[in-house]
Amino acid sequence: MFKKKLKPQFGKLSIILLVVIAVLIAADLLTKHFEEAYPAAFNVTIIPGFIELRSGIRNPGCAFSFLDENPNIGQPVLITVTSILILVLIFGFIFVPNRFTILKVALSIVIAGAIGNLVDRIAFFYVRDWFGLWMFGKIAYCNFADFWIVIGAVLAAVDMLFLNEVAVFPLTKKAKAFQAARKEEEEKQKAAEAEVAPESSVTETPPDEDKTNE
Repeated sequence: MFKKKLKPQFGKLSIILLVVIAVLIAADLLTKHFEEAYPAAFNVTIIPGFIELRSGIRNPGCAFSFLDENPNIGQPVLITVTSILILVLIFGFIFVPNRFTILKVALSIVIAGAIGNLVDRIAFFYVRDWFGLWMFGKIAYCNFADFWIVIGAVLAAVDMLFLNEVAVFPLTKKAKAFQAARKEEEEKQKAAEAEVAPESSVTETPPDEDKTNE
């Protein structure tokens, strides 16, 4: 995927995706603001037993209520981990070649979601949730930032597994052609190395010393 020497990959695609990141972050933070400013509008059942909006849901931990019992300990841990994750994602966004369009889009979406929730954790020591989704008889509350993270992660996984040049199970013509060409190149290289190996293994025997007596 990467060249031997990493180089920043910044062009039109990156500029567009930076705008996308800003828009997604704004959408997340604005909906959280509106949930606080207009709580009545966020207490609605959209689809009974499936989707509802609820105001005042605050999550001091993360997924599955992990680290929510002691936010004074949990939040610093989550803030640190999230910050490191964002730095890694930004590194990937900068150095992943632009031809990996889907992967760069996925990274952008995840970055937006991670930043959206990180702002909440730093500002309030909790995350503002408002979207309720019933699953398996239980309801889970989340926000747009959570959606961005899940969508981006799924998109990245699909791309890495099936779509891009280094896909594990290539399905696209481009991925199959790239991997076939790479395999052919590797076979040629092995054949060339095999031809060179016997020649390099032959060593010249030193000439016999002159044993003539004067």
